[in-house]
Amino acid sequence: MNKIFIINGGQRFAHSNGAFNETVSKTTQAFFEAMDDVELKMTNIAEGYVPDREVEKFVWADIVIYHTPIWWFQLPFGFKKYIDEVFTAGHQRGIYRSDGRRSADPTINYGTGGMLQGTKYMVTSSWNAPETAFTLPGEFFNERSVDDGPLFGFHRMNAFAAMHPLKSFHFHDVEKNADVERDMQLYTKHLEAVFSEEWGMKIA
Repeated sequence: MNKIFIINGGQRFAHSNGAFNETVSKTTQAFFEAMDDVELKMTNIAEGYVPDREVEKFVWADIVIYHTPIWWFQLPFGFKKYIDEVFTAGHQRGIYRSDGRRSADPTINYGTGGMLQGTKYMVTSSWNAPETAFTLPGEFFNERSVDDGPLFGFHRMNAFAAMHPLKSFHFHDVEKNADVERDMQLYTKHLEAVFSEEWGMKIA
């Protein structure tokens, strides 16, 4: 049985009502519910959570799937608060033991104290920025990808807990040129490709 933990980091704030990430989360849920050998747990951060129970979900999961909008080039404040609270609650309780260093030489081995070895994760993010803002010379992100740029710290956070990444998926131009049906079709194809490779079987 493959154990999947889906986290919806969407929020209702200002002009956002969290609808897009709710759709992405439901698409992910439907994709896995169609399979016989998958068990799901889900958290919608906007609906509230208990940090200790979230720690239990991380420890339980084989794969964690994060869905988040990007606000001002960062995680929204509610999702960041969730990470701060849950990962802190997971100290020596399954998420991380320490920062990995030893007193004999504290200059090395930082970030090697994670406890989630064997757990993998995938992240989706949604942007007002078009994809070309990351790829074209002279455009805003200087040809730096989402994963190597704005989400670099997010990926290192997961590495600190000893989790390993699956290929990310990023939605672009979702405020001015959204095509939700097209985007969910492309995202579903991404899930099929990632998990066909991960589980060594054709998924379609």
